[in-house]
Amino acid sequence: MLSSAAVNAPGYRDVKASGIRLRVTDVGSGPVVLFLHSALLSRRTWDRVQELLAPSFRVVALDLPGFGASAKPRDHRYSISAAADAVEALWRHHGVERTVVAAHDYSVSIAQELLARSDGRLAAVVFMNGGLYPDLHRPTRGQQALLDPEHGAALAAAVTEEGFVRGIDGTWGERVPFDGRAATEMYRSMAERDGVSLMHALLHYVADRREHAERWATAIDDTAVPLAFVWGDLDPVSGAHMIERVEQRRPDARIVRLADAAHWPPLEAPEVVAAELLRLLDPA
Repeated sequence: MLSSAAVNAPGYRDVKASGIRLRVTDVGSGPVVLFLHSALLSRRTWDRVQELLAPSFRVVALDLPGFGASAKPRDHRYSISAAADAVEALWRHHGVERTVVAAHDYSVSIAQELLARSDGRLAAVVFMNGGLYPDLHRPTRGQQALLDPEHGAALAAAVTEEGFVRGIDGTWGERVPFDGRAATEMYRSMAERDGVSLMHALLHYVADRREHAERWATAIDDTAVPLAFVWGDLDPVSGAHMIERVEQRRPDARIVRLADAAHWPPLEAPEVVAAELLRLLDPA
C-alpha cells in the first residue's frame, strides 16, 4: 500500500509553485493519485475518474502553468522541465511523499521527465495517449499551423470556439458519442484569462520531445516503477502506432488497448482508467 495523507481542506485552492499560481484540487484521504492533464484541457479532465475513486483515495489534480484556472503569464518559459518543476514544488507544498501518477497527452512527457529524475515519489505511472516517441507523433493540421514561427501567434489569437470543438471531434473515437459539451468546456478553460492566444506557446512540448527524445524513452525503458498504459487505438495523433512501440520496448508493462476509443481515455473510457488506478492504489 502507498503512504496515506489526510487533506487539510476540501475542494480546490490556489497555491504558488515555482513562482506560478496554480489551481489545485485536493480531496479525499488515503493513498495518493496525482492527475496530469492534456494540452487542451485542465484538471477537470479527471472529474468522472475522480468520482469513481472517491472517497477512498486522496486525489490531487492541478491546472498546469498556462492552463485552466492557473496563471498564464506571457513572459513564462513554458517547457516540460518547468512543468515538472511545478509538480515537484506542488508535492513539497502538499506533503506528498508517494503517489501514483495518471498522465494524458501533453503530460506523458511530464511523467517521463519525472521518471528520469527518479526522486522516489513515484509509486506507479498510468500513461494515456500521448507522444511518448516524437518520431511517431502525428500533430493535427491545426497544431502544425500553430507551430509556424511566423504565423502561429496570429493563428492562435484567431481560434474560435467552433473551430476548436471541430478539432476535438476529429480526435474522438467510437466508444461513446462525441461529447460536445466537454469540448466546449475545453475551449472555455483555454479561453480563461485569454489563454487561447497562448496556444502556440503551449505547443513547446513538440520541440521539447525532440530535444529530450532519448532521455525520455530511456526513462520508460529503464525504470523499475510499475507502468500501465490505457490507450485509445483510434487516436490519429498518438494511437495504435504509438502503443505498438511500447509493446516492443516494454513487453512486461501492463497495456490496456481500447479498440473503439481515440485520444481521450479519461473522457471516453473513465471506468477503464479508474479500474487501472484502483489496481495500483489498492493492489490487495
